[in-house]
Amino acid sequence: MASSYYKLNISNRDETGTKEAKIARRKGFVPGVLYYSGEEALSISIEKSILLRAMNSGQRVFEINQDGESQYTMLKQVQYHPVTDEVLHIDLMRVRRSEKMTILVPIVLVGDAIGVREGGILSQSLTQVEISCLPTDVPEQIDLKIDDLELNSALNIGDIDTGSEDIEIISDPALNIVSITAPVSEEVADEEAEEGEALEGKDSSEEKADESSKDSSEEKTDN
Repeated sequence: MASSYYKLNISNRDETGTKEAKIARRKGFVPGVLYYSGEEALSISIEKSILLRAMNSGQRVFEINQDGESQYTMLKQVQYHPVTDEVLHIDLMRVRRSEKMTILVPIVLVGDAIGVREGGILSQSLTQVEISCLPTDVPEQIDLKIDDLELNSALNIGDIDTGSEDIEIISDPALNIVSITAPVSEEVADEEAEEGEALEGKDSSEEKADESSKDSSEEKTDN
């Protein structure tokens, strides 16, 4: 669990608009908006280097200082440049420490699966899980142990153990996270190739027969 939060130093933006946002970026700041339910949105800016370090910290909830009071916030949306991937704009959502929040956290596979050691192919179809908890209980990640995962078996959301009664999983328990399948053997691949060739040969023979029948019918019609 996150015992402390990465601190973001935010500044209020009195002037808004495309021109002002570009000026802020040239000065090394990222423009953004701070939301909170029932309150008016606030235009802000954050020093780019600080924001990037916070985003790379692995944390999902950050501490900010607003009007001399510590508040907590989460990244709601990040807008990137389509070519350079530079962060252009962010939306922050304030959260209260006493109120549960819904948030996506990454799923990390832990261990060495039996099925992989036996030659199976591991496929992870889901990398995040939606949970509900207090901001003080938000984990940096959810670990899923896969040591006992065998060939032709899978693990779903319902198999996750958060290790805490204070964290509720919101995602559908039936959603697949990871599975291990047996690789297609060369024999099977060869058989499938032969079957494909046989079908192609059959289709070709049928086409020739149809053409021959058609030609014969046309000759009779001409006579």
